[in-house]
Amino acid sequence: MSFNLPKLEYAYNALEPIIDAQTMEIHHTKHHQAYIDNLNKAIEGTNLEGKSIEEICKAAEAPALRNNGGGHYNHSLFWKILTPNGAKEPVGNVKKAIENYGGFEKFKADFSEAAKTRFGSGWAWLCKKANGEVEICSTPNQDNPLMPNAGCSGTPILGIDVWEHAYYLNYQNRRPDYISAFFEVINWDKVEELYNK
Repeated sequence: MSFNLPKLEYAYNALEPIIDAQTMEIHHTKHHQAYIDNLNKAIEGTNLEGKSIEEICKAAEAPALRNNGGGHYNHSLFWKILTPNGAKEPVGNVKKAIENYGGFEKFKADFSEAAKTRFGSGWAWLCKKANGEVEICSTPNQDNPLMPNAGCSGTPILGIDVWEHAYYLNYQNRRPDYISAFFEVINWDKVEELYNK
């Protein structure tokens, strides 16, 4: 079984002005597609062929699997948690978990800080732990909390891509502006669905 580029549930221009259409199209059709192509090559003929992307991430030690398996998993999640017309705040059980964490404003501040201070390229995450609590962390490159030795753990339910290709055409070197704007396009209904899985 090989992996394919997931279809977006919205048009490339749907998130404007937060994320511009050109960035979305390049990010989706070029960057994500390249991770998929390289992942399919890396698993061909191995015991990972036919495994789910989550299983591959949990076993990913080799750079080709971490970079490309992570690239596919991370971006697939990223597209799902974006929306042009979602609720502006968490809903349901994830709202309760964030309230237990310290509240929405603390979540925003800590998540923003994790994304801003990630040196170079990487991701910031909101993860659900086994006990239902949430944790914020960041990982380098295309690593994610499912991977061994990622520096944080849990199931990712929200992530922001802070690689420059995710924002540079619109925001140039203003990563904090991109992070601040990101909160306007979070699909909290999808985050809630992922939390409840």
